[in-house]
Amino acid sequence: MLVHTLPIPSPLTLTAEPLTPTAFAPFGAVLANPAPETRPSAPASALPPGYGAVSANQGTAIQYRALAPPLRNLYAQAPSRKPASPRTTMFVCGARQLVPDERSGAGLFEVKILERHPFTTQTFIPLGASGVETRYLVIVAPSRAPDTPDKDFPTPTGEGLPGRGLPDLGGLRAFVATGAQAVTYGAGTWHAPMVALGPAGSAIDFVVVQFANDEAVEDCQEVALRVGEGKGDVSRIMVQVPPSKLRSSKL
Repeated sequence: MLVHTLPIPSPLTLTAEPLTPTAFAPFGAVLANPAPETRPSAPASALPPGYGAVSANQGTAIQYRALAPPLRNLYAQAPSRKPASPRTTMFVCGARQLVPDERSGAGLFEVKILERHPFTTQTFIPLGASGVETRYLVIVAPSRAPDTPDKDFPTPTGEGLPGRGLPDLGGLRAFVATGAQAVTYGAGTWHAPMVALGPAGSAIDFVVVQFANDEAVEDCQEVALRVGEGKGDVSRIMVQVPPSKLRSSKL
C-alpha cells in the first residue's frame, strides 16, 4: 500500500557490493552454506563452530540450527489486532534491464520505490539457481527518526527494530546476491522490490516466507521516490551493478 511520496533531494549513485552476512547484518540476515567445503562425511569434530552444526539424516547431512535469527511475527501489535498466518508463496521475478554505463562497463538500475513489512520478516529463497551464474540485487535503507509525515504509520515497538520513520535515502546500501544465497529482510526494514539480474526474458523463481494478515497498510507500506529537478542533474537514485565475473571471463 502506497503511504507516502518522498522527494529525492539530490542525485545519488551507489555501487552494489557483494552480499555478505556481516555487511547485511543491520538490515536482516543472509542464508547460505557457511562451510561449503565441509561434507556430511566429515567427523563431528570437523563441523564448523558457531552455527549449531549437528550431524543429521543418519550421518548423511549436516544441519545448521543457528544459521540466522528466527523469523518474527509482530502482528499482535498491529492496530487491527487481526491475527497473521504464515505464508509460503512464490515470486517469479523477470530480469530487470539495466541502463549500460559505457564509462565503467557496469549497468545502472534506477530505484523508484521502497517498501517495508513492519510486522514481519520476509525471506526470499532462490530456486533452481546455479551459484554465481544467478544474481539478484538487494537494496535496503535504514529508517529516519520518526517525524510528522509518518505519525500515522502502524509499526511495532521493541528491541532491534528500525523504527517508524521514513527511509533514510542517505543510508541506502545495495548488494549483489548469488543463487547460493537466500536473504531475510528484518521486520520493518525498508527495501526495494526484488531486482532479478540476467539476460532479457530470463527470470528467477523465489520461494517467499513471511507472515501476513491481509490488512494492506499492516502487511506492506510503500514509499514512492519522486524525481527532483535541480539546477544541474535530475535527482535520481541509481545503483551501479558490476558485470558478472562469469560473463566477463567469457569475453
